[in-house]
Amino acid sequence: MEINDNEVEGAMLTTPTVGSEIHAATESHSQNESVPIEANEATLNNTLDVEISGTNGEKKRKFRSIACDHFEKKLIEGKWKAVCNDCKKTLGGETKNGTKHLLDHMKTCLHKKQKTIQQSLLQPTKSNDGTTQLGTYHFNQDQARAELANMIILHEYPLSMVDHVGFRRYSYALQPIFKVVSRNTIKTDIMKIFEYERNKIMKLLDSNASRIALTTDMWTTSNQKRGFMAITSHFIDVSWKLQSRLVLTNALVDCLLDWNLDRKLSTLTVDNCTTNDAMIELILDKLPPSSLILDGKLFHMRCCAHILNLVVRDGLELISDSIETIRYSVVFWTATPKRDEKFVKTARQLKVPSTKKLELDCKTRWNSTYLMLNTALEYEAVFARLKQRETLYKRVPTQEDWSKVRDISSKLELFFDVTELFSGTKYPTINLFFSTICDIKLAIGDWLLSDDNLVKTMATNMKVKFEKYWDVMNCLLAIGSILDPRYKMKTVKFYYPLVYGDMSSYEIEKLKKKLCDIVEEYEKKSKQSQKVKNAQSSSSRSPLPKRGSYADKFEMFMDSNTSTEHKSSGNWKLILKKHLLVLQK
Repeated sequence: MEINDNEVEGAMLTTPTVGSEIHAATESHSQNESVPIEANEATLNNTLDVEISGTNGEKKRKFRSIACDHFEKKLIEGKWKAVCNDCKKTLGGETKNGTKHLLDHMKTCLHKKQKTIQQSLLQPTKSNDGTTQLGTYHFNQDQARAELANMIILHEYPLSMVDHVGFRRYSYALQPIFKVVSRNTIKTDIMKIFEYERNKIMKLLDSNASRIALTTDMWTTSNQKRGFMAITSHFIDVSWKLQSRLVLTNALVDCLLDWNLDRKLSTLTVDNCTTNDAMIELILDKLPPSSLILDGKLFHMRCCAHILNLVVRDGLELISDSIETIRYSVVFWTATPKRDEKFVKTARQLKVPSTKKLELDCKTRWNSTYLMLNTALEYEAVFARLKQRETLYKRVPTQEDWSKVRDISSKLELFFDVTELFSGTKYPTINLFFSTICDIKLAIGDWLLSDDNLVKTMATNMKVKFEKYWDVMNCLLAIGSILDPRYKMKTVKFYYPLVYGDMSSYEIEKLKKKLCDIVEEYEKKSKQSQKVKNAQSSSSRSPLPKRGSYADKFEMFMDSNTSTEHKSSGNWKLILKKHLLVLQK
């Protein structure tokens, strides 16, 4: 027997409680008759608002507990009971009982069905052709844990973040069914990712036929103050693209053995210091000479960027007092937002065209000092004006300071451009070093002839430092330039006469002999013939280097000596003499 809707609605309008009216409307029914369960006013904090129509057409608001969706109210043996829809357990269903005990049961019911959201959510996915499509979303606990571990690795978050209350609440808001793991579990997940990536890289390095060049760098953790060595391997893959893989360890030799790289090395590039020189000697003692190129004669490579850093530091030492004065000014006018605002306002009044912001340098990085000085030079008039408006601004750069900085800074531009070129990671750089290093050597020679005593003294200091490393690095750098099909021997033939003068012919023949020895060793150790593949353009193409005053001369030299034939030849000596790849400018 069904309940008359009008009868129930009328009862709700004239009686104080909803539950009692349902009881009155159904007391004549059979004892097994069931109706939806309703809530009283005591359970408003766990209710849903529902609007119903009264007899006169006006809307009334009643409160319906969320427990009504999970329980069915039945009259059993003369008493109202609430029967769980999932486990069929019977609980008190009288109005006076309220719904708190029902809500508590909902939390602990073992048979409660989890609401699926897989059919109600859509996730955009990218197809192979690049288009975006909508597909169904399926939650995966393992995948979510893996992404959590990757996030901690990527941003160097502490492992304890998974125990933070805020993070757990945030995760629950995003996905209630995601189980946040403990810090020990996430640590295990991170180590699994490390082992997986490590094995993948080891297989890649093992299957690659080319030799591997290494670069090293030292770094210290900020929290534990522990020293580590970062070892990066550089190699050419089967598609002739430059690849780099990073390995972290605190002992280089152990790392080489662990990664099975000890018999595939070509060079090791390190910073220039006595400890690294000693380390190279120890490594050469432990590695079999037959596994290295020319028995290890070319194994040790000096870091060109670090050499330039040492050379520039000697030049900057001459104007250290002027640099300190400008550094003080930058610190003073960027110390507070009010001072910064005053500086910008004064620059506008003087109609300074520059929009650069003052940036404090890092004393150990000369390129940041160069950028700081370049920016400060554009605001020279602003600093002078602010001296008259700010009594606390005591240490103001003088005209002599600005003159010194301007003279030296103009010379450092060449070093800055070269360092930026050397720092590229998306293209090979070995072929770029020789011409740019030669430009610097020739520029220092030109500065020695300057009428400015400051520039001449700077060049003298730079020359002493530069010559210290020139002989130990120019050979392999020149070979790298020769192997560039855009230049081959042309770069050497242009620069060697400028650098060595009458001794250039002897130095060129010595270089050819070294190149011949390397090629013959590769031919001798080649275990299998490789098919020649046509070179394809890729994102790893090296850019044309920026050069100083010798750029125009070199381009004229190339224009008058470039051949554009592209016939194949089996003799590498003939290839060097003939065909150049057309330069793409």
